[in-house]
Amino acid sequence: MNEKSAEPTLESLQQTLGVRMDADLLSLALTHRSWAYEHGEAPTNERLEFLGDAVLGIIVTDAIFHDYPEAPEGQLARLRAAVVNSKSLADVARALGIGAHIRLGRGEEVTAGHDKPSILADTLEAIIGAVYVDSGFETARAFVRRLMMDHIAIAAELGAGLDWKSSLQELAAERGLAAPAYDIESEGPPHARLFTATVILDGERFGAGTGTSKKEAEQQAAAQAYAALTTR
Repeated sequence: MNEKSAEPTLESLQQTLGVRMDADLLSLALTHRSWAYEHGEAPTNERLEFLGDAVLGIIVTDAIFHDYPEAPEGQLARLRAAVVNSKSLADVARALGIGAHIRLGRGEEVTAGHDKPSILADTLEAIIGAVYVDSGFETARAFVRRLMMDHIAIAAELGAGLDWKSSLQELAAERGLAAPAYDIESEGPPHARLFTATVILDGERFGAGTGTSKKEAEQQAAAQAYAALTTR
């Protein structure tokens, strides 16, 4: 990324994020260690990621504590875990188009690093850390709540397991159906495998889901099957 293209790119990302911050700080938040290694051990986003992880955790914990006053401690812990995890954060990062802005080394570039859940999640945490450093806790709180409240609301509607597979299994049991089974197919090279899962309930095939792991594909398939089953 040259100096001429960096400014408009960072400007467009800040508009998408809906928050202003120092351009150098945002650039650092987008710097993966693979890029830094190829550029003379330049600073990476790992310190900001460390900070952002802590800031994210306290903001989400505070949100669910106050927004769900009747929930017991165990339910709060499961709800937080359902929101503060790599998949959830990666989904948010994808929706914001963060992947296209991450500075990666050549090795990560050729293995689709811009769409790896771990890299996306870590970068989003680094951006949260950067918002906190640049603008303080209240701005960071508003930023995180805007990004994550929909995920919290969705997780709160799920069953005790706070994931779609557990919720689908509970719903199937309520309807007197056999436990869901998952038909898994995969394609692509080992470093970029894509999995497709289809839910089978009492011999009937329901929603399909795709993902870069079997777990992700199964969760997406379970979400579609849950929605289909609840409309019957």
